[in-house]
Amino acid sequence: AFLAEKAAAAAPCAGAADALRGVCHLIREVMCKTNTEIDSSGWLAVLTFLHELVKCSVEGACLKGHCDRTSALNTLSDCLQILRFLSKDLGRCGSLTENSHVLRVLILIISCLQAELNMTDKSNGSGISSHISVSTNNKNQNTWDMEISAFSMMEDILCKIASSMSEVLWQSVVEVLRKVMDSVTARNLIIESSVMSRFYTSFLRCLHFVLSEPKASLSGHVAGFMANLQMFFVYGLRSSSPSAITPKENKTDSQSRSSGRGRYKPPHLRKKDGKTNDSLDDRSSDSESSRYDLGSSDSDLSDTDGYAKNGDRFRSSKARLAAILCIQDICRADPKSLTSLWPLLLPENDVLQQRKYRATLMTCLIFDPITKVRVEAASTIATMLEGQALVLTQVAEYKESSKLGSFTTLSCSLGQILMQLHTGMMFLVQRETQTTLLAAVFRVLILLISATPYPRMPKELLPTVITAMCGRLLDRNSNKNEHYALLVNVLSCLEAAFAKVPPSSDVFGVLIDHCAGPSLAQQKSSVVVILLRCIEEEMHFSVRCGALQVLRSVVHNYPSCANIIWEKVRDIVLDLLQTESFEDQKCDANFGPPKEELSTKGRCLVAGIKVIDECLRVSSGFKGADDLKECRLLDIQQISDCTVNKSIKSAPHFEIETPGPSQNCSLDITLGTNRWTEVLETHLPRGLSHASAMVRTASLTCFAGMTSDVFFSLPVNKRDYVTSSSVHAALSDAVATVRSAACRAIGIVSCFSQILSSPCLPGEFIKAIDFNTQNSSTP
Repeated sequence: AFLAEKAAAAAPCAGAADALRGVCHLIREVMCKTNTEIDSSGWLAVLTFLHELVKCSVEGACLKGHCDRTSALNTLSDCLQILRFLSKDLGRCGSLTENSHVLRVLILIISCLQAELNMTDKSNGSGISSHISVSTNNKNQNTWDMEISAFSMMEDILCKIASSMSEVLWQSVVEVLRKVMDSVTARNLIIESSVMSRFYTSFLRCLHFVLSEPKASLSGHVAGFMANLQMFFVYGLRSSSPSAITPKENKTDSQSRSSGRGRYKPPHLRKKDGKTNDSLDDRSSDSESSRYDLGSSDSDLSDTDGYAKNGDRFRSSKARLAAILCIQDICRADPKSLTSLWPLLLPENDVLQQRKYRATLMTCLIFDPITKVRVEAASTIATMLEGQALVLTQVAEYKESSKLGSFTTLSCSLGQILMQLHTGMMFLVQRETQTTLLAAVFRVLILLISATPYPRMPKELLPTVITAMCGRLLDRNSNKNEHYALLVNVLSCLEAAFAKVPPSSDVFGVLIDHCAGPSLAQQKSSVVVILLRCIEEEMHFSVRCGALQVLRSVVHNYPSCANIIWEKVRDIVLDLLQTESFEDQKCDANFGPPKEELSTKGRCLVAGIKVIDECLRVSSGFKGADDLKECRLLDIQQISDCTVNKSIKSAPHFEIETPGPSQNCSLDITLGTNRWTEVLETHLPRGLSHASAMVRTASLTCFAGMTSDVFFSLPVNKRDYVTSSSVHAALSDAVATVRSAACRAIGIVSCFSQILSSPCLPGEFIKAIDFNTQNSSTP
């Protein structure tokens, strides 16, 4: 430490280069041959010395003659050995200051090594072709090995301090990684070999750690990083012949992969498989890398990946995975900068065609032989959709290729991409069997449905999605109780599809198709019948809950379906209310975790009551405005000479242009009165006295969908029950959300004109509202 401190002080002196290199070599020899213990201050002195050594004596030598460059490389090798000793000595106990010092030294070393590699490439003329092995040049081989070692150490340090490093240091790391990235991708240097696969993996993992914890804007680097990272989508897979998949194929790629699997072996024994197929270069590279302890961890393998002998020859999947993770990090850090880069990452055509060069994330998702890579590709697409949902909804527009001119606008490109994403996702949903991957695909599909502006897409697109999802519900293998998670995902997609606004006449056509078909088989294949089958008693409660949520969206956007489902839903909900109390529920005013978690049965009941609520709103003709507000709105429109279009989210969509059967519901007060009377006698008394606060809240919310005509057509005792239940809940319930729902019901009923003439109701309403306005816990 003393020697390092003195040498660092002498570093700026002219002619000190040879002496500094000698000191560095001496320090390395001492560490190799003795068990010297150095304290924290001593290590900081050594790190300061190494920083000055590389900066003053080595950095310039890398640009000079052959002898000077060779000497500089030897010194860099000594520096790396010293840093490895330091890393082993510090272990996980190194402070932020110590790790930051090591990182600064590594940045300088990597810059010098990259400069040396660039000089070598220039001297070779056009650079290294992708089919020439790196091991043919021993000097280049050693330089690559040193750079791999440097990135391996940088990866370990970034794993520890990426979240707490300073902005200046973060910027320095990003700059050096950007330079290395530009260098290795500039002259066709994406080389498929064991050594280079390890280099790309360590390098890309470093980039992942930095991008996942951004300290400053990445806008200046996004385009460059994306263009380079995209080159790794098929890294290690170029030797496989391209193929296309047609929609008629039934065999999944997961099934074809599983057909080649033999006897089970645990992951740590799979390393030995397939080594006889590797080239001599692979074996020599692996033995060379042992000096730097760069072997992969057994835990990097997975039972779900199988053997993948042809798809992961150089462990190339790790590089592909790291590149995809980097793109995912950029999507989260700077989503706005990605809008114009979507055509680079996602396909505008031929999504089912395997691409050998201009690969996209969909190429990885559909064709990659490694499950982990496919899952992360799906997660990255989901992240892109989340970050750009508003842009897609406002901008994307589909036009047929024959209508596109020589210049394609961004809106048309996004429309083409959305169309290809639908094609790819439908293909995977209908054919894939791997559970983990399917879950990721369904998440993408839900986000895709939510972000797609279907009025500006082909009119058959959304009905096609709905039909495909219903086909998956009819799959007998998927209908087994142990596969309920798959059905829940399918139902979530259907809920998103039916919730799209404005409602579509084409979707309405799919809903009513076969509902009154001539044969029983046709009726069983109708969408509504399939959904009703999913809420039956023998289905898992999670599936029943999901199906009820879909039915609520169906009734909300397509009110004509309320009459079709009413009797079945009414009986199912009543049966749920009559069962024994669900799991013990502990009331908490704030619903703090974990007390707010309802049982699956409870959530199913809440979903059922919400469907009942939606059906009652349809039969009552609820449009989101009471008589007084309607009159006031008309007065305002007459005064201002303008028309105000109201859009009330809580009101069903009664008006939709449909060919054939009308979607408009003619108001039948008798029907609404009868249904309300029935519910007030059987369902709501049980719901309002239920132990679960969420069930009581859902029950009270039903009152907020009542209209004046229906309310005053009810018997007096039923009207009194509505008002007294609302007031009692607003004053007496211990849970704030229940009181809030009661206040909303009071607010709706109090707007009915005849209520004001009641001698006592206005006073009771005012008392309940005043009580809750004084109570800070009421939302």
